[in-house]
Amino acid sequence: MTDISYVTIISGIVILIVGLFIGYLLRKFITEGKVEAAKDLAKRIIEEAEKEVENRKKEVLLEAKEEIYKAKADFGKETREQKQELQNMEKRLQEKEEKVERKLNIFEKRENEIRIRERAIADADERIKKIEFRYNSLIADELRRLEEIAGITSEEAKNELKEKLLNEARSDVAHKIRRIEEEAKKAANIKAGEIISTAIQRCASDYVAETTVSVVDLPNDDMKGRIIGREGRNIRAFETATGIDLIVDDTPEAVILSGYDPIRREIARIALERLVVDGRIHPGRIEDVVGKATKEISTKIREEGEQALFELGIDGFHPEEVKLIGRLRYRTSYSQNVLHHSKEVAYITGIMAAELGADEKLARRAGLLHDIGKAVDHQTEGTHTRIGVDLAKRYNESKLIINAIAAHHEDVEPESIIAVLVAAADALSASRPGARREMLESYVKRLERLEEIGDSFKGVNKTYAIQAGREIRVIVEPKNVSDSEATFLAQDIVKKIENELSYPGEIKVTVIRETKAVEYAR
Repeated sequence: MTDISYVTIISGIVILIVGLFIGYLLRKFITEGKVEAAKDLAKRIIEEAEKEVENRKKEVLLEAKEEIYKAKADFGKETREQKQELQNMEKRLQEKEEKVERKLNIFEKRENEIRIRERAIADADERIKKIEFRYNSLIADELRRLEEIAGITSEEAKNELKEKLLNEARSDVAHKIRRIEEEAKKAANIKAGEIISTAIQRCASDYVAETTVSVVDLPNDDMKGRIIGREGRNIRAFETATGIDLIVDDTPEAVILSGYDPIRREIARIALERLVVDGRIHPGRIEDVVGKATKEISTKIREEGEQALFELGIDGFHPEEVKLIGRLRYRTSYSQNVLHHSKEVAYITGIMAAELGADEKLARRAGLLHDIGKAVDHQTEGTHTRIGVDLAKRYNESKLIINAIAAHHEDVEPESIIAVLVAAADALSASRPGARREMLESYVKRLERLEEIGDSFKGVNKTYAIQAGREIRVIVEPKNVSDSEATFLAQDIVKKIENELSYPGEIKVTVIRETKAVEYAR
């Protein structure tokens, strides 16, 4: 048993050794095969890399040749352009030199002409001096003869003439002083009228019925009783809610609303018309309708302001400024609607600013805001100019706008061209025919009367009234009226106008005397 075990063990060991040897041989064979394959693969990779390097080298050489060719082409083009530019510069320099030479020639010619003229002038001066000396001698001789004939010396004649001229000058000065005083009185009356009109508009009384009453039509007279209500409770409730007096009189099918505040009066009118249409008139209903009318007017005021800004093409206003501009829709000055007047001033100012090269939008803004102080009611103290300045400062308007508002009635000196344009546009808008209270018939009659006065003088050919009656131009016959007589004619016409007509401001009289000489060359 023991021998068999040893044999088995030995046999196993031998078999193991043989197996290990065979495995070693197999592994060695496999490893050598892989090494050969790797060598072949490495050789192929190296060959391919060498080919790729060669190809890349060729490509780089080609690209380098192309770049060199392109650089040569660009250099040649740039060289040609520079050469062409140099040629152009030489050509321009040559042209300039030719121009300079021509100008020098012209200057030399002019210099020669000036020298010739100077010599001619010097000769003329010599001749004039000789002629002057001769005439002075003649005048001295004539003076001596006149003194002998008149029996007085030239000094005595001068003194007498001075005395006469002084008396005439004193008379003329007195007349002018009287005229200035009259103009000052007229200007004071006009200013007083403006102040009174503004005060009436902001705090009106019963004397200005045309701008403080509104008439509401009724379907029938029975509606008056419903408006009054039992024991007058409806009319009392209406007047309390609106702050406007409701007058029910004998006027057929109509009642009158009276009050100084045009906005309140408009609210009252709208509310009363709606109550009449609805038919339900009692204190509760009155308060409800008045409240709705108030909101509607508030919205309408804002819309009026926004519409004005849209029409003028300006923006950047504070919301409260927009409301104040809208409130101008319900203000009047000398029966002229203030909002329409302000928009017209804005348009005129913008047009004149554009013609003068100034800021058109800024000019329109100044024109629109120049009367903004009139939008505030009577509870605020001060003139509308002062109030407008305060409002402009409150809403951060520019100094130029503030000065334009303050200067449009010459309360302060204008500090910019826009301030001057606003004042001029304000005067144009207010003074044009039909803008303010003046009947067309009386306006036309005044123009006709001005022309009649001019035509009534001897030697006058035709008289024309222009500038809305602020100026008349008198065309005279040159054969019948001399230059000196034309001056006296203008004074006579002025005196007759002052004595026979009543007119605002002043009227300029221009006398035109023109002589024409016409000949024909045949």
